[in-house]
Amino acid sequence: MTAASGSPVPGVGRVLVIMPTYNERENLAAVVARTRAAVPAADVLVADDASPDGTGEVADKLAADDEQVHVLHRPGKHGLGAAYLDGFDWGMRRGYDVLVEMDADGSHPPEQLPDLLARIRAGADLVLGSRWVPGGSVVNWPKSREALSRAGNTYARVALGIPLSDATGGFRAFRRTALERLDLDEVASQGYCFQIDLAMRSVRRGLRVEEVPITFVEREHGTSKMSKAIVAEAFWRVAEWGTRYRVSQLRRRPGEAPGSD
Repeated sequence: MTAASGSPVPGVGRVLVIMPTYNERENLAAVVARTRAAVPAADVLVADDASPDGTGEVADKLAADDEQVHVLHRPGKHGLGAAYLDGFDWGMRRGYDVLVEMDADGSHPPEQLPDLLARIRAGADLVLGSRWVPGGSVVNWPKSREALSRAGNTYARVALGIPLSDATGGFRAFRRTALERLDLDEVASQGYCFQIDLAMRSVRRGLRVEEVPITFVEREHGTSKMSKAIVAEAFWRVAEWGTRYRVSQLRRRPGEAPGSD
């Protein structure tokens, strides 16, 4: 185990930006460079799922040239949630104070990372980069995909009772102390559902969760990992979680604090 190589970000601590990758060879170098320029003190961890296009080799080259870039080679494609959980574990064991989720395809502008960290500095436990709060936006999305995202977030908000506009977004910053309270060893969800799961757990634990507007830019290279299976998983898991939570609330005795289900 090596120590964190970056310097502390003032008022925030050591920051690790985790980028899961699968076939992102065309995008990775540029996104890592933009991230390092946006927050020079932050380290980057590329968690590659044995990409057949050589993304892992690109990541190794970046790491060889920059001591603040690290690579976690995973044995195969096991999903976004599993990649982030491995990245969280890697970073927490090495003493990082803030762990950031960011896509490696350029859809999450690294230049907006300081906005997320500013909210962490102000006391937030989890900061969500939100497309659907005032000031947030999407670029180059078809209306059908925007409608799907808005509907999915409305569904999650109503079914789970979580006051969040963009619980499915994947650009977010966690304090390590927040992640330590989320029972990560119990998380089995993937894709959009993984993001909803962690946002829900954060709200249920009484953590301070805030949203900041971001501009989401559709990738220019490669193909989206979105699939019907990911959407279906999110639908049935949210229905299950929402039902379980509402049942627990009905069973709660008067005066008893809300549960953390």
